[in-house]
Amino acid sequence: MDGIDRRGVLAGGGALAAAALAARAGAADAKPLRYAIVGLGYYAVNVILPQFANCRSSRVTGLVSGDPAKARRIAAQYGVPERSIYNYQNYDRIADNPDIDAVYVILPNSMHAEYTIRAAKAGKHVLCEKPMSNTAAEAEAMIAACKRAGKKLMIGYRIHFEPNNLNAIRLIREGAIGKLRFIDAEHGFVQGDPSKWRLKKALSGGGSLADMGIYSLQAARYLSGEEPNAVLARTSTDRTDPRFHEVEDLIQWTLAFPSGAVASCMSSYSSAHNHVRATGSSGWLDLDPATSYEGITLRRKTGDRTETVPAPAGPGKTMFAAQLDHLADCVASGREPIVSGEEGLRDMRIIEAIYRSAQTGRTVDL
Repeated sequence: MDGIDRRGVLAGGGALAAAALAARAGAADAKPLRYAIVGLGYYAVNVILPQFANCRSSRVTGLVSGDPAKARRIAAQYGVPERSIYNYQNYDRIADNPDIDAVYVILPNSMHAEYTIRAAKAGKHVLCEKPMSNTAAEAEAMIAACKRAGKKLMIGYRIHFEPNNLNAIRLIREGAIGKLRFIDAEHGFVQGDPSKWRLKKALSGGGSLADMGIYSLQAARYLSGEEPNAVLARTSTDRTDPRFHEVEDLIQWTLAFPSGAVASCMSSYSSAHNHVRATGSSGWLDLDPATSYEGITLRRKTGDRTETVPAPAGPGKTMFAAQLDHLADCVASGREPIVSGEEGLRDMRIIEAIYRSAQTGRTVDL
C-alpha cells in the first residue's frame, strides 16, 4: 500500500471561486489543525508532506503506514514522535491521541470508506483523497459516519484552490466568453505497469475514469456551474493488453446541462492529456495544462485576440497548502468545506451513471 503513486464542486461556480479565495485568506487566523497522514505512498511523501512548510494553519503530527521503517524515517524528518506512528491494525488508537485532530486518507480508493469511517469513530476530522470511494453507497456511509461523529469531511479536490481554474470560473460567470456552449475536458497518461493497484478493480473501483476522469468530470461541473441532467458514454479498451484485464482504458462521455451547454469529457491510460477548454458565444478559455501539479496556464480568445491570462494575486500559498489550511479554517469556524463529502458523492453518482451508459450504450438520465 505504501508503494503507491498518486497523479494527479459546488454548483454555481461564482460562489465557489469567492468561497475558495476567502477560505485561503481566512485560514491564516485559524487554530493549527494537526494531521495524521494515512498512507505513505508517492503522493503523500513527495507532494503532500513537503507542503506543510507552506501552511499557516496546518501541521503534521501523526503517520499511519504498513512499513515501520519508512514511517520512522519520515517521522524523524517531520518531527513526528514515535507515539504518534500507527499501522493499519492499531489505527483506531488515534482516538486516544490528543495531538491528532484530523486524518488525511491517501490510500487506494477501495480503502477510503473504511479509514474515513474509522477516523470518524475515533473522533477525528477527515480529508480524503478523490475519488472519495468505489461506490456511491460507500460515499453515503462516509458522510453519515462523519455527521454522526460531528466531524468535518472534506474531499481532496485540490483544483478548487488553484488560481487559474478559479479565474476561469470567474471569467465565465462574468460573461467574458459570452454564453457558455461547450466544454472539452481531457485527462490521461500512459499507465505502463500492469502490477499497479490502479489496474486492479477491487482496489481502484475502475480504470482511467476512477483516476484521471475525475478531473474531466469536475472541470465540466465547476466551469458550467451546473449539474448535468444526462450522460452518454462509450469505452475503447484492448482486453488482450495485460494492463486492462480488469479495468477500462479510454472512456469518453458527453454531459448535457439544463442551460443547453454540452461537455465532452474523456480519460485514458494509453495516451497523455491534460487540457480543458470552455467555448462560449464570443470566445474561449483554455487551460493547458489544466490540472498539473505546476505550470497551469490560462489563455483567453475573444475576436481575433488570444492572450495569456495572468493568475490573480493570492495569499502566496500553493493549492496543496491552501487545501490543507481550508479544512483547518472550517474546523475553527464551523463552516462546511467548499469540497465536502456531498460534493464527492455527486461525482460518485455521475461516475456510476457513466459506467452504466458505457455498458448499455444508452443515454442515462441524471
